[in-house]
Amino acid sequence: MRPHDNPFIISGYEGAHYFCDRLTETEQLQREIANGNNIALIATRRMGKSGLIEHYFSNPEIQKRYYTFFIDIYDAQSLRELIQKLSREILLRLKPYGIRVLQRFWDTMRTIQPGITFSPLGEPTFNVQLGDIKQEDTTLEEIFQYLELADKPCIVAIDEFQQINNFPEKNIEAKLRSYVQRSHNAQFIFSGSQRHTMSAMFTNASRPFYQSVSLMHLGSIEIQAYETFAKSLFAENNRILSDGVTENVYALSCGVTWYTQKLFNTLFAATREGEICKKEHVAEALDYIIKTQAYSYEEVLFRLPEKQKMVLIALAKNGPTKSITSAAFVEKYGLRSASTVQSAMRGLLEKDFVTIEQGTYSVYDIFMAYWIQREY
Repeated sequence: MRPHDNPFIISGYEGAHYFCDRLTETEQLQREIANGNNIALIATRRMGKSGLIEHYFSNPEIQKRYYTFFIDIYDAQSLRELIQKLSREILLRLKPYGIRVLQRFWDTMRTIQPGITFSPLGEPTFNVQLGDIKQEDTTLEEIFQYLELADKPCIVAIDEFQQINNFPEKNIEAKLRSYVQRSHNAQFIFSGSQRHTMSAMFTNASRPFYQSVSLMHLGSIEIQAYETFAKSLFAENNRILSDGVTENVYALSCGVTWYTQKLFNTLFAATREGEICKKEHVAEALDYIIKTQAYSYEEVLFRLPEKQKMVLIALAKNGPTKSITSAAFVEKYGLRSASTVQSAMRGLLEKDFVTIEQGTYSVYDIFMAYWIQREY
């Protein structure tokens, strides 16, 4: 049973009924995996990469044929953390299959065996701390050895894969590429939100992962598909969604899945059974969201260095911008110099306050951009 009544999910995956479209993308994942190809899935953050992968993994046929493992390394700072996340995920995913399946994994992971314990009933507990992983290369090799020896083919998805570029260890890409290349019983989905970094990893001839995957870009869900989906969820909960609402929502959310879902989540919550959700309610929903987030946005700006704050405000007010160092942009927002903008922008990109797509800079948090436009 779902823990809440709102059908517009803004966190996690709760089944195909609450998942909008992505039929073509799901079929593409299935086709690539079925034909033995690894995949690089690239999209802006909050476009729905994780949801797509979980939706694909939830397919009963996929569950029957494969072991599926999914980790997010956005907050990982080292190879050791990646290893900890992946080994924990494997153990937890194998848990429902029973002690016989778990035993094979436990036997393989010799370097961290003491951190994996079993109750008298065979229930596993993962107690491996980062400090327990003392031989990173050996433990990583053991993980890939398990994947090769597993009694079913495996699919391993690593989200925010570009994060490995920030690990302190040397030659991480080359090391992982060599293991992936030798894997005959496992296939990999490398997903990431920093498009320029991900593209460079897989399309630059000098990089280890060059031409080793099928590239897949995840764009916005088609507006008509989303309107059908939204109207259906409103109707089955005895509510009516007027024509034009989805169009307004899409314009405000820029077609980015999470922001679209958040607006519809808010609209649904404000519409009682038997009532009609109308176009004019969309602006009210946006106002409500911005007001509830205002304090956190104020804190973000307060903590930013002054130059970064000024550039972030300028970008939010200007909208998506290519020429951030142009004289017109610098002068319009009183940003001192092009070099000042460049320096501040590097910091904002590192902190994920700004994204860059095909040379165009924009504020990552769409709702924060609206708040800045109102306040400044």
